[in-house]
Amino acid sequence: MARIDSKVIFVTTSPRTPAKMIPEIELLNTHFSGQQWNTVTQRAFMELLKEENFFNGEGANDPAFSARDRINRAPKSLGFVVLSPTISLTPAGIELVTSRRKEEIFLRQLLKFQIPSPYHKPTENSADFWVKPYLELFCLIRHFGSLKFDELMFFGLQLVDYRQFDNIVSKIDRFRIAKAQNDRNYKKFRAEYLDLELRQIYEDDIFSGNTKTRETNDASIAKFLKTKASNMRDYADACFRYLRATGLVNISHLGKSISIVPEKVLEVDYFLGHTDREPCFVDDERQYISYLGNAETPSLLTDNRELLEQKIRTEFPQIEIDETLTLQELKNLLADELESRKEKIITEQIIAIKDYRLLEEINTTFNQILDNSLYDTPLMLEWNTWRAMTMLDGGYIKANLKYDDFGNPMSTAQGNMADIICDYGDFGLTVEVTMQSGQRQYETEGEPVTRHLAKLKKETNKPAYCLFVAPNINDACIAHFYALHKMNISYYGGTSTIVPLPLNVFQKMVDNSYKASYIPEPRHVKRFFELSNELANTCDNEKVWYEKITKEALNWLIETVTKISVTS
Repeated sequence: MARIDSKVIFVTTSPRTPAKMIPEIELLNTHFSGQQWNTVTQRAFMELLKEENFFNGEGANDPAFSARDRINRAPKSLGFVVLSPTISLTPAGIELVTSRRKEEIFLRQLLKFQIPSPYHKPTENSADFWVKPYLELFCLIRHFGSLKFDELMFFGLQLVDYRQFDNIVSKIDRFRIAKAQNDRNYKKFRAEYLDLELRQIYEDDIFSGNTKTRETNDASIAKFLKTKASNMRDYADACFRYLRATGLVNISHLGKSISIVPEKVLEVDYFLGHTDREPCFVDDERQYISYLGNAETPSLLTDNRELLEQKIRTEFPQIEIDETLTLQELKNLLADELESRKEKIITEQIIAIKDYRLLEEINTTFNQILDNSLYDTPLMLEWNTWRAMTMLDGGYIKANLKYDDFGNPMSTAQGNMADIICDYGDFGLTVEVTMQSGQRQYETEGEPVTRHLAKLKKETNKPAYCLFVAPNINDACIAHFYALHKMNISYYGGTSTIVPLPLNVFQKMVDNSYKASYIPEPRHVKRFFELSNELANTCDNEKVWYEKITKEALNWLIETVTKISVTS
């Protein structure tokens, strides 16, 4: 049981991307089902997890703590696993692993998550919780049509009791009026408004002098409020990401807002009208576990045969429904049609991209990424780089992304392969992107990038290269990738040709493909990476190599490549 000491809505923030828990609970169930969840099994779980391709962490300092952090939080809190008396997946957990439509499983579990519960007990210093947080956030979004990130952070998180709903609505209305009347810089207006809200939320702590945070000995009010603001931002971000996992909301990355997908409004209205807002089984852990792990509750629109048939006829009028189909077969029929429509939309996007109709939009998006003006820049960088690679040259280009039913990027996938994989026939290319900078870029990206390239070489039995793109390239990454050009490591399938490029240089490569007097072909891509190999073998050090290969990237489509001087 966790003790909740919070004055705002508490939600799980780990894992950051909900889909990442799926392979992890599957691994847990496969190897540890029926065993006790203790330090021995926790350490053993982390040892297995570190060997998996989908794992992107370390878990080295305290493996048992890392295991608890990954399993005791979202997987247990959302009812996918039970850890006592022994480890097992709940019916909802089994459905999450096996179901084709993961979004529906996430939705049911989010709607049931509540504070208080036998899993989460508020302390005396916390707010008086009586809420199903995600259910109430759906109510807020539906009421307003859309919510800005700041509105959810400032006010949505204050909805600790569903009976305060109208009060929170009034607060958001007043904020919108004040914002419309504000004639100053929004950043300053935002900071002042947030400060006032924080001082109201934490009035008792400030009055009693309870302002020391766990991370520091600094007990100043300024530091206290800054920490609370940071925590609220993390909670709001987690709310956006977990709501998005249901497939029912759109995220405006530029406007940083969340809204109900128009085609999903009836589905949202259905569960809002059929889900009890009252927390239940607060003091009965046995019944709560059974309730939370039930894969069939609460009732959704797709559980009602008449409404499900109506939905299919509305969205896919060309389909003739066989009345002998079972409810599950009808759900599978809908899933097939949604998948088919999504693939058609993405195919149409690819045609438009290859015709350079989206060149200006792609460049604009890259500029917004560099300005950090989008909500989820890592996701947008991965998606936009896929669009750019699709436009850049021939080949089959696949992004390791999860798309919603309308072909919009919803989240990065589980991480068991490169961000983007390009098949050029007689060779392959992985493309890795990151917003990380500084030493952390090397620590988090260096080894996985090499591993993903080795995986592609092994699976295809063809030569393969890697392009690594980030807003800025860290010196440690440059040195690491330069060395791998020369190091014959059998674990990585020999030498590894990985070329790191800053995003602005990659943008120039895309522009050059549009301005070239001929249509770029896979041989031009291969020539660029082979040139990197030549330079690595002739340049004195990584700085010279990086300078020269970056210069070549800016002119990668010049048909006649001038012999490069190897002297620095």
